[in-house]
Amino acid sequence: MAGEINEGSVPSYYREVYEAIRCRTEERVQVEVFHRLLDRTDLQKAARGQIVEHVEWTGGFLSKLSFYKALALIALAQQGKQPSPKLLENCIQELPKPQLGEPKDLGTLRMQPTPDDPLTVSHSLDQLLARDSVQVELIPEKKGLFLKHVEYQVTSQHHKISVYRRYSDFDVFHELLVQRFAYRMVPALPPKRMLKGVLTSISEREFIEGRRRALGRFINLVARHPFSSEDDLVKIFLTFNGSDVQTKLRDAYKRTGDEFMTNRIATQAKEYLPTDVQNQFSASKELIRNIHNSFHKLRDRAEKMAERSKENATDLLMFGRELSMLGSDASSIPSLASSQCTWATLRKSLKGLSVEFALLSDKAAQQGRREEDDVVEKLNFFLDLLQSYRDLCERHEKGVLHEHQKALQKYSVMKRQMMSATAQSKEQVSVEQLESRIVQQESAIQTMELRNYFSLFCLHQETQLIFSYLPMTYHILGAFVKSQVQGHAEMGEVWNDLQPKLGFLFGNNGMQPPF
Repeated sequence: MAGEINEGSVPSYYREVYEAIRCRTEERVQVEVFHRLLDRTDLQKAARGQIVEHVEWTGGFLSKLSFYKALALIALAQQGKQPSPKLLENCIQELPKPQLGEPKDLGTLRMQPTPDDPLTVSHSLDQLLARDSVQVELIPEKKGLFLKHVEYQVTSQHHKISVYRRYSDFDVFHELLVQRFAYRMVPALPPKRMLKGVLTSISEREFIEGRRRALGRFINLVARHPFSSEDDLVKIFLTFNGSDVQTKLRDAYKRTGDEFMTNRIATQAKEYLPTDVQNQFSASKELIRNIHNSFHKLRDRAEKMAERSKENATDLLMFGRELSMLGSDASSIPSLASSQCTWATLRKSLKGLSVEFALLSDKAAQQGRREEDDVVEKLNFFLDLLQSYRDLCERHEKGVLHEHQKALQKYSVMKRQMMSATAQSKEQVSVEQLESRIVQQESAIQTMELRNYFSLFCLHQETQLIFSYLPMTYHILGAFVKSQVQGHAEMGEVWNDLQPKLGFLFGNNGMQPPF
């Protein structure tokens, strides 16, 4: 029946409504959008059901003519008539106008996300953090000190299993993740440094500890990613207890290829993208770049505060030791000293103060560890995520877009060669070879275009993920304030205990307390 509607005789209102809600890149209307349009009408559920029954659609979409037919059936139903194809035949030359309001107001129907809209990422921060929590612990005694490599125990709370991994396992895993999810955020690995012997130097140990922390951030970001975390690569890395995890990972990648080959909507990604996707991408990239730069400065400041707390711990300990040395001095008091001099008894009291200053030093050291573990580490986690987004943007711009442009240039050269060969009446075999190469290049360009749209599709989703993680700012500030409150309270308690002790010492030596 839809084929009997002559597009040339369709009222302008039909065309305006169609333009308002059709797909942005295709000449068709999504079924979900059509249902939203039906819901805007004042029709009874039974009438809406009859209209849907008489409208043809394929693969979740209505063609233009099918949509025009649906509008006519809506108009008939609004007039109190039976919305049937038979009745529609009587008014095919002058289609009735449905009452749907101003076409310009209908565009929002297309923009409303549906629960199963593949472009929309609806995960909250709490949901992302709850997906998994992975602990990465150093195993220095098992192999690290003797076989010149470090091994890690990786424990996934979600999979409820512990496995043992070397840095090289992380390296292969990361390499395959970037290949499998080239259009997704993949955090960078910390640098590898070859050890030259037994770990004896403090700097070497600090490097190993820093790398352990960074590997922990890496695997937690991967294990919490709503798309890559469900992949076999991730499951194998977190659960496989066999002898050669690297071979197992490579075999898994060979079976699947990259995400474009397995994602069910990869070739239709263009359909779901907003018309201003490039503008949104540019704006989001700039905003996230600024956020990244600011958080980088915050992390640097937090690191300095943690370092100052550690330095304060050292200074307090040394201050106490100096007091203890003064108190341990057994030198006799010279005769020229006044008979009223109390130094001999006072210095003995100083020795006991080293205990309080050692306790103050311990509290300051704890404060430094809290600032490092709770504040700096959270900032580093967030920075790793933001950097992975910036790396993804760079892969998109220098990879997919660049390759697409190169393919188009190559195609243009081939077309000119073909025109030249035809004009010069070259051998048929040569012309046919050029034609074959052009066909192959056209196919390659089509694939690259599809990959480009899929890359933008994934970028759009990854951008949403970044914004889902932004409330982590509250977690970071909360950890910072808590560490300061706890640290100052603990230090204040020791200082308060020290004050009356000083008063007692000075008072017993016939001196007025200095406070």
